[in-house]
Amino acid sequence: MTTKSLPLTDELHAYLVGHGSPPDEIIRDLAEETRTVLPDQATMQVAPEQAAFLTFLTRLTGARQAVEVGTFTGLSALAIARGLAEGGRLTCFDISEEYTGIARRYWARAEVDDRIDLRIGPAGDTLRELPYERHLDLAFVDADKTGYPIYWAELVPRMRPGGVIAVDNVLREGRVIAPQDEGDRAIAAFNDEVLADVRVDAVMLPIADGLTLARVR
Repeated sequence: MTTKSLPLTDELHAYLVGHGSPPDEIIRDLAEETRTVLPDQATMQVAPEQAAFLTFLTRLTGARQAVEVGTFTGLSALAIARGLAEGGRLTCFDISEEYTGIARRYWARAEVDDRIDLRIGPAGDTLRELPYERHLDLAFVDADKTGYPIYWAELVPRMRPGGVIAVDNVLREGRVIAPQDEGDRAIAAFNDEVLADVRVDAVMLPIADGLTLARVR
């Protein structure tokens, strides 16, 4: 099958970001602080085009009840919170007070902190605190890769019909083709699990490090 995908050079990436909804000052400052304060972990932050996409997706789905697993310094949560419908709520799950401390400052600066409920603790446990009913409109997963099957198992039964789950890093910089470590192997197995899950319709998009969108039936 012929592919139409393009290699994304730095110049083309800049063009792509520049021709979507551009990052504002708050997003730029958050990204810069993350790179400065946490240089070894900064790649855990979503790409700018992902942030724009998450806001777009949240608005497109009309989401009022959203969940995020893996918050880091808060850029993806900020993007989702900005897209919530009136009265909407985002519940974030993370294990780090340090990283999310940065997030809280920027959420307050963006005036979305009143829409975000941050819960600290292992998401495999804290997700179970959510009502076991089909009430979630949108979920975003970007956490430890070996935990993806656990988060998937907790989220799918809680999504409303037509609700969307977005899962990040599903290409592992291309290593899903030939996994090299535990995280690669976990994602490769998870991708197969999603493909076989009859409860969802899924598509994998080559955004940043790969993003799977799954619409729950």
